[in-house]
Amino acid sequence: MAKPKKQPRPKAVTPKGFRDYFGEEVTQRTEMLRTIAGVYHRYGFDALESSAVETVEALGKFLPDVDRPNEGVFAWQEFDEGGNGDWMALRYDLTAPLARVYAQHRNDLPTPYRRYAMGPVWRNEKPGPGRYRQFYQCDADTVGTASMAADAEICAMLSDTLETVGIPRGDYLVRVNNRKVLNGVLEAMGLGEDAAARDNVLRTIDKFDKVGQAGVRELLTKGRLDASGAFIDGVGLSDDQAEPVIAFLTSKAADTAGTLANLRAAVGNSKIGADGIAELEQIGALLDSGGYGSDRIEIDPSVVRGLGYYTGPVYEAELTFEIFDEKGRKRQFGSVSGGGRYDDLVKRFTGQEVPATGISIGVDRLLAALREKGRIGAQAQGPVVVTVMDRDRMADYQAMVAELRNAGICAEVYLGNPKNFGNQLKYADKRNSPIAVIEGGDEKANGIVQIKDLILGAKIAESATLEEWKERPSQFEVPRGDLVAKVREILDSQD
Repeated sequence: MAKPKKQPRPKAVTPKGFRDYFGEEVTQRTEMLRTIAGVYHRYGFDALESSAVETVEALGKFLPDVDRPNEGVFAWQEFDEGGNGDWMALRYDLTAPLARVYAQHRNDLPTPYRRYAMGPVWRNEKPGPGRYRQFYQCDADTVGTASMAADAEICAMLSDTLETVGIPRGDYLVRVNNRKVLNGVLEAMGLGEDAAARDNVLRTIDKFDKVGQAGVRELLTKGRLDASGAFIDGVGLSDDQAEPVIAFLTSKAADTAGTLANLRAAVGNSKIGADGIAELEQIGALLDSGGYGSDRIEIDPSVVRGLGYYTGPVYEAELTFEIFDEKGRKRQFGSVSGGGRYDDLVKRFTGQEVPATGISIGVDRLLAALREKGRIGAQAQGPVVVTVMDRDRMADYQAMVAELRNAGICAEVYLGNPKNFGNQLKYADKRNSPIAVIEGGDEKANGIVQIKDLILGAKIAESATLEEWKERPSQFEVPRGDLVAKVREILDSQD
């Protein structure tokens, strides 16, 4: 009889495009999101936690890849005897669920509805360096008002959020543009309702950051050679037709008034273009009245990402301080948040246009920026570790931990094999513990405990002479009743 095949052991590997987050990373993200939520609450936004799963029908045109149904998302079909079960998908952003929630509960929600949402999203796309299939987003949106005051408020809140989490003024800029102005430019080009030509122009404009003014001009007209030497066909417009686009992209002036004047020239007689400029003017005036100057928020027509999606104002938060890339070259940190007005959000559910505007913050990028600025430690502080010198006195050690925890101090008893005391201190080091508490039989008999300052001890071990070590002891003997007070004193000295 043949021997049954052994089932191979599963490989302990993270699925492609995903990653694991450990203690300090999770703690840092949680703290940052709590801080952001505090700003949003201050502005009167309510929390919303929607389902991680939506029907594909509800996602609809918001799918990342509309040409391949169910591509770009993690989707599956519910079991149904007739094979007609609903297709379901993990949410790929937090905006599409908002559309469904508002349409479903609009009679019970206030108008306007101001909500924020934070959580993971999933995209079934090819992963790459720093690009994962699961990542966190942090959104805030106002649904149900067409007032430019809502857009100005979102920009102000984004500015306040960046400063509150630790990005100082001067190290960021919230830049504002408007899709209606671009529509006016398209009219001035004489493209009319030629959807294909308009889409080609939008795609070309989106490359402005990469190829610059000259590159966009070439791509709009005859085409250009890329860095590899390959020729990229142009849209085929004449130089005169391309000129309004170039004027639009390069219309930023020394002040807001100059920028708006340049935009008026770019849109010509277009009414929708004039409407867009009027909206930018309103936003600028509202921000000025709130004390948000051009050092924090500015009108900038070179903001082009998202113009194909949004229907009105568009905003992007860019961090302006320099970092070194993987090749040691200096570059600006770049964008950490984007958003804008999307007045077609709910229309596909209700048939009625419902205005909305909002932002999305890239959580991982903002965390990386805070680490670059030294506003978040590379290592989170671990717990005070109460070591175990005598297994039979575990109740004593648990009593110590209870006292520390009741005083609001993070603490734990060592629960591994206590036989080797050195291993207990190695464990404390690996936990990034600030303090170790030691009570052996002699200490117990004399009513004292030993408290070891692990942070100071490590510093002394690095560079101190024997004399300095004697002058600055890192281990203290205190009465048992003074345990909490001494631990608190050491923790305060480490801050």
